[in-house]
Amino acid sequence: MYRHFGEVDAAETSPLYERVAVALSESDEALRAIEAAPARKRHPTVILAALHDLALAGRAPALAAAYAAADGDAAAEAAIDTLLRMTDSVVSIAVRRQTRANETGRCAVLYPAIAEAARRVGAHAVGLIDVGCSAGFNLNADRVGITYDNGQSLGDASSPVQLSSSIVGGRPVPTRAMPEVVARVGVDLDPVDVTDADDARWLRACLWPDQPDQPDRVARLEAEMALAATAPPLLLQGDAVEVLPDAFARVPADALPVVTTTWALSHFSLERRLRFLHRLDEAAAGRAVAWVSAEGVGVAPAVPTLGDRRASGHSIIGLAVFNQSALRAEAIGRCWSQGRLLAWLADS
Repeated sequence: MYRHFGEVDAAETSPLYERVAVALSESDEALRAIEAAPARKRHPTVILAALHDLALAGRAPALAAAYAAADGDAAAEAAIDTLLRMTDSVVSIAVRRQTRANETGRCAVLYPAIAEAARRVGAHAVGLIDVGCSAGFNLNADRVGITYDNGQSLGDASSPVQLSSSIVGGRPVPTRAMPEVVARVGVDLDPVDVTDADDARWLRACLWPDQPDQPDRVARLEAEMALAATAPPLLLQGDAVEVLPDAFARVPADALPVVTTTWALSHFSLERRLRFLHRLDEAAAGRAVAWVSAEGVGVAPAVPTLGDRRASGHSIIGLAVFNQSALRAEAIGRCWSQGRLLAWLADS
């Protein structure tokens, strides 16, 4: 697994991780140390992020220096040394953390979809509930600036977080503004609080240290965390199916609750996905509820697949409106690369 990760997954984007992963694969001692972690926590992305966390915390200075110098051989040696000397620390971090891919780029998909949900219900205010929220960056969809390559723009042009997305096909995205956001609620098994130093460092540790666009990614993450810290969302910890009723209760009665899932339901069993859908239906008994999804083809229950194949390489953008237990679900677009490419399909 480590050799494959180094020679295939990291080969073109991270020479440091390529060298480190291959070196770990060739060290019997290192592999035995990794086996101290539970099987589900032995993946290279988890162990490498744990090592990176120790480097960023100043607890593995040789590894930090090797990463800063982009010295693959020194990084490989330091990674093995750190792993062997600090096995318990590496395993402890791996066990209690999940790797994070906090991409505010998803907001390029979410913003027009949330605005469309509000239009269909006639809502003048929304409460956002993000499932699988991590640090809750999706909850700031209205607070970032979004520019599409066809010249359209949405959101806050003065925001410190500026995103770009490319339009696929000839149909533009609707340019109506999202209504006022009166509640921001994140739901996650292990939510990340950007105002906590350890949590913030972990988000940095999940970035690979030498990807070609690393400076831009670091700068964007820092801007995202700073923006989130100015108005931290309410983070609810727990299983989404169990926590959703509490989340709905945090949205004022005169606002439309909009639940968002972005590649979160793929971690749910089919049974839990159906229970999730049932939770939304239950909440709609007393008020309208909307659900905006960006999930792999066939992952989001009730959302049409447009005849696309599951292995197509893109995701379906879904919009479901529950109103007094009546469900209307539609596929309103397709997207690629977690929002970097967007094809809008819905009539507006």
